Amino acid sequence: GVLIDDAIVVRENIVRHMQAGEDRRTAALNGTAEIGLAVAATTFSIVAVFVPVAFMPGVSGEWFRPFGLTVVASVMVSLFISFTLDPMLSAYWGDPPGHHDAPKKGLSKVLARFNDWFDHQADRYGRVIAWALHHRRWMAVFAVLSLVGALALQVKFGGSSFLPASDAGVVAIDVRMPSSSSLEYSRLKMESAAALARTIPETKATNSYINATGGRIYVDIGKSTERQRSAATISTDLRALVSRLVGAEYTVLDDLNNGVQKPVQIRFSGEDSRRLLEITNDFMAKLRRVPGAVDVGLSEQDPQDELKIELNRGLANSLGISVNDAAQALRVAFAGVEVGDWVDPSGEARDVAVRLAPEDRVDASNIERLPIAVSGSNAMVPLEQIASVSLGKGPSQIQHNDGKRMITVSANVQGRSPGEVTADAMKIAKATPYPAGYGLELAGASRDQQEVFREMTTALVMGIALMYLILVMQFGSFSAPLAVMLSLPLSLIGVVLALLLTGGTLNLMSFIGVIMLMGLVAKNAILLLDAARSLEAEGMEREDALMAAGRKRLRPILMTTFALIAGMMPVAVGVGEGGEFYRPMAVAIIGGTITSTFLTLLVIPSFYDSIEIARDRAIAKFHTREQRWTALPAFVVTLLEAIMTLLLLRFIWRGLLRAVGGLRQRMGGAAAA
Repeated sequence: GVLIDDAIVVRENIVRHMQAGEDRRTAALNGTAEIGLAVAATTFSIVAVFVPVAFMPGVSGEWFRPFGLTVVASVMVSLFISFTLDPMLSAYWGDPPGHHDAPKKGLSKVLARFNDWFDHQADRYGRVIAWALHHRRWMAVFAVLSLVGALALQVKFGGSSFLPASDAGVVAIDVRMPSSSSLEYSRLKMESAAALARTIPETKATNSYINATGGRIYVDIGKSTERQRSAATISTDLRALVSRLVGAEYTVLDDLNNGVQKPVQIRFSGEDSRRLLEITNDFMAKLRRVPGAVDVGLSEQDPQDELKIELNRGLANSLGISVNDAAQALRVAFAGVEVGDWVDPSGEARDVAVRLAPEDRVDASNIERLPIAVSGSNAMVPLEQIASVSLGKGPSQIQHNDGKRMITVSANVQGRSPGEVTADAMKIAKATPYPAGYGLELAGASRDQQEVFREMTTALVMGIALMYLILVMQFGSFSAPLAVMLSLPLSLIGVVLALLLTGGTLNLMSFIGVIMLMGLVAKNAILLLDAARSLEAEGMEREDALMAAGRKRLRPILMTTFALIAGMMPVAVGVGEGGEFYRPMAVAIIGGTITSTFLTLLVIPSFYDSIEIARDRAIAKFHTREQRWTALPAFVVTLLEAIMTLLLLRFIWRGLLRAVGGLRQRMGGAAAA
């Protein structure tokens, strides 16, 4: 949809020149020359937005570097084609002279009637511009209300997530066993969950892997195009089924984009593991009451049973027994040690290991009676004489973050977006008082979402700044591009409404759609204002120039808009396996394009006229002050100008140093990686 925009605008302008009576070659030359700078500015606006995207660091850079570079290269090639191949084809392979005035038959007659009707609508649009120019305050209120409404709708009803919900045809059941469970116990519990999963009509097969701590069951529910229900709906039913099971912790995951991880993860850290466990247990009890939070659990299992042996070092040393002697005896008795090999009657060599018989390794009394050899003699001392043996609890695993013990509380979401549930969870976590040395932070997909959104926002701001500089060169004015810049937020209301209507969220893909919109929305405003400024330069009044530019540029604006929507429509429908992953991007672009086109056609002329009026007034005041300025001594004026120039150069130099330093740091980090 974007790649043919330049060709559409150039070709439409050539056809308009042909309708004015020029031959094909002259129309191709004049039409391309007339629209060339505007087309170049629109293309460079897209390039300006996507160049920062292509050089984003971190996770977002890995995601969108190929995407940004592809867009930049493609639109540059399309610009080259629109300035070379398209005019050449129009000059030598187009409609013959007089074609537009010749009698029409059949379909051509219908198209001619449509063109007449459209020209009439273009004239009416010129009168709409005149009305908008005389009601600039209402246009400003309308624009502000649309922006505020978009933000309010997003905060109130819209959700956010890291990645779009994806239906991969597989649902996972994560099973975690109680501490000290046997492998056989785990197998029985896993089979119970798998049996319930096979009762769901969509289930085609189950595949499991099991260990003593639990395991995971993958449930194949088939392609999304071959069933009526979504993976999210099926997982809701499956979650209700496995909730009846006892003796283990069951978690159902329907979105495998995050590596089979729960979308809500908050990491707690502290010094004392027992105190940390109390904090996380209290937080989990509160998190379970948050709407939409399900499958709340910890990142580690409950403490496991273990035997603790505390050696009386003083007594052991007096007997000539070291800690290593006692540890080696325990290792030989329970883990075993290889003492040689044995060749069986068939001639095959086999390793020989020695350890206690199974019946002598069943409880603490066996350990207490374990004989320990005294160094330097043949005497043996039972372990209970030099050590105390007790049954206790030990952590199933020890996790650290920045040198501190860490426990992560995680949860799935149901009926709400991950961003909404995470926001509520963080409010509860931050409202809880913690002892000194304890803290919390986001983890998992929530942390990645914050990082990526921050980097993409930075790239968006940089792209808008580059776009402004390009428009300054295009219009030869610092004030005229402000009207184009003010048109950019007008697309947000369409983005929010489209996502709400389709049940989408603000995520990685819809955000990249917003970034693309910033380049696309500016195209319409550039085409309109470029024509208006050209007519002003010819001596036409500003209001008349805006009305004439609206009539002149309405057709290419609508043509490029409909071409973009048509190109994005298959992606927005989400046809095919995994199509829903890219759907939010297309939905955001379509919604933003529709609303921004209509708002741009109304608001941009008003904005431009208001800015130019303010500029004319400022220039008039400046001339008044300039007369006072010239009254100052010449050396004072020169000194002030030199100071201002030095300050400006210092600001630019520091900005360049900062940019080069950041680039070197990124290149060094990439080389190290």
